[in-house]
Amino acid sequence: MQNIERRVWREARAMTRREVITKAIARQLTWVQASEILGISARHMRRLRRKVERWGMSAVMDQRGGRPRRKRIKAGTIELLCRLKRDVYADFSLRHFYEHVTEKHDVKVSYNWLRLMLQEAGAVEKEPARGKYRRKRERRPMIGMLVHLDASTHEWIAGLPMQDLVVALDDADGRMLYARFFPQEGTASTFAALEAVVRTDGRFCELYTDRGSHFCQSRPAGEVAEEQHGQVSQALRALGIHQILARSPQARGRSERAFGTIQGRLPQELRHNGITDYDAANRYLQQHFIADFNRRFTVKPAQPESAFVKLAGVELELVLSSKHERVVRNDNTVTFKNLILQLPATRQRIHFVRCPVTVHQFANGTLGVSYQGRLLARYDAAGGPLHPSPNKERAATPQPLASKAVRRVATHWPAPTQNPHFSTGTQKAVRSAGGKMSVAQATNHSQEDLSRV
Repeated sequence: MQNIERRVWREARAMTRREVITKAIARQLTWVQASEILGISARHMRRLRRKVERWGMSAVMDQRGGRPRRKRIKAGTIELLCRLKRDVYADFSLRHFYEHVTEKHDVKVSYNWLRLMLQEAGAVEKEPARGKYRRKRERRPMIGMLVHLDASTHEWIAGLPMQDLVVALDDADGRMLYARFFPQEGTASTFAALEAVVRTDGRFCELYTDRGSHFCQSRPAGEVAEEQHGQVSQALRALGIHQILARSPQARGRSERAFGTIQGRLPQELRHNGITDYDAANRYLQQHFIADFNRRFTVKPAQPESAFVKLAGVELELVLSSKHERVVRNDNTVTFKNLILQLPATRQRIHFVRCPVTVHQFANGTLGVSYQGRLLARYDAAGGPLHPSPNKERAATPQPLASKAVRRVATHWPAPTQNPHFSTGTQKAVRSAGGKMSVAQATNHSQEDLSRV
């Protein structure tokens, strides 16, 4: 009965619209008056007028009459989805939940239908309206032109202290280049991320970061100095990478949205896979999460070329480290933060007393001392030597005195014969003079020897 009433109402509405439009065509009514009678806007009335002029009065008829409706979702499927969202995937985001139920539970529904159904059932809440409109910044056309580097503090593993997840993203395609947990974001975590990206992909053009204290030095008024002299800024200048400092979180919207996605997925996946420590979480990032994130969220860049440049002949470990200038003391040691670093002996120099050297703090917590761009020794965090330097190892290895050809010539060279006309002392004097002494000089030299006797 309801279907018949709905059909009669639809036909009556179409007849009313047709009658009003017919009077408007006959100029018994103006088109503005017709729009007011039908309760539609003037713009929509102009659209209907063009359709009637082109297709006739059939354009105002409802074309859905008599068509079979789409099959409804079964009540059991709705109950299953509500139960999964409530009991199994309660802390999953809506998009994350949709991917799991379609891939692992073989439920064939659309995302929009699932969203509306769960909102009507009260399983999820409606998202709040977006704030102020901001113009979208276009992506870089090629990969390697701009890299986002940021960190997020979050309770990634329940029951453990919060750590910082440092992530590097490419701006052109949104690909995650690096991700790792650190107890605290700082200079060491930044150098570790930069070294991993440069070694794997190559040198990029620009780095986009916030205005953290390890990235830049701010003035008291909050302004950023034009030229930065921090450890990270010096390393970026040495590699030829331009640094861009954001002035607001909205300016880094792309990385902020990426972290929103990561925070809505990674803790749930770590819990789902039974991971309870950050070492295992770092392994899970490298083995599973980064590849899955790139598969789902990487977009195609505007241009297929790459702006990454492979570096050759550059000691990245020395460049991407915190550097501190020191002078070697008289006992061939260097002092650094209440530590005494003993320099080893090398073949190039007997000692390095009063030489200006550089103490490096590497990203893994170890120390190193370099002189004129060459690493002399490595030390642990307590100042103990880790292993001998390469120069010391080479010095300890016995080196051959001459090549095989020189030894062959020396072996077959005839032994010097004694001349019976000169004494043994005269011949020794000639040989000691390198063969440049004349016979007369040799004779005088022999007579002088006899006179001394």
